[in-house]
Amino acid sequence: MITSSETILFLSGAGLSPRIWDGVRDDLAVASVVAPRPTAGASSLSDHAEAAIASVDGRSFTIVAHSIGGVIASEILRLAPERVDGLLAVSAVIPRAGESFVSAMPAPNRWILPVALRLGGTRPPESAIRRGLGHGLEETEVDRVVAEFTPEPQRLYLDRTRGHAWTGRTGYLTTTQDRELPAAMQRRFADRLGAEGREDLPTGHLPMLQEPAQTASAIRRFLGA
Repeated sequence: MITSSETILFLSGAGLSPRIWDGVRDDLAVASVVAPRPTAGASSLSDHAEAAIASVDGRSFTIVAHSIGGVIASEILRLAPERVDGLLAVSAVIPRAGESFVSAMPAPNRWILPVALRLGGTRPPESAIRRGLGHGLEETEVDRVVAEFTPEPQRLYLDRTRGHAWTGRTGYLTTTQDRELPAAMQRRFADRLGAEGREDLPTGHLPMLQEPAQTASAIRRFLGA
């Protein structure tokens, strides 16, 4: 029997296909949903959080949030704290109240990124995707990540969180070979989250593709803690 605490809501990193979680979901074999993304070009951070909440059919759930999914998770905790059993961050950005994804970055990125988003949009150059997201993956997998990458609305990066009063169970998985979010930055986000359970994964930014079994095992340990 699947209990509410075993229902997982996966929040993916920006631009990434829901199928990145397939191997992890197969290994876990529990009820799970990969949050959909709103299709409107001007969708807000709250739109993303509301779409994620609506995808779980009224049940409570544990959030597994990757990368920018940590910002969406913060908004879910504000909108529906009573629905959330736990939050496990996977190489995720954890903003303070009043911060956005961009403003949660260290200087000078917090100043450079808004200009880059305005001038170049939210799809990085292919070379950057291969060098960053693709680090540690087989070449065929990198090709799929590049082909499936979907630009996100700018507001997902720029909208500020508004804080929440949720105080449930938290954990953080740090990807130690990450070229997108360095491990030292991730550990600061883990401190900000107050993560009770912490583990290192020896992967790049996409552990669910590079080491799906290890990632699933870490999630399983969090669920069972």
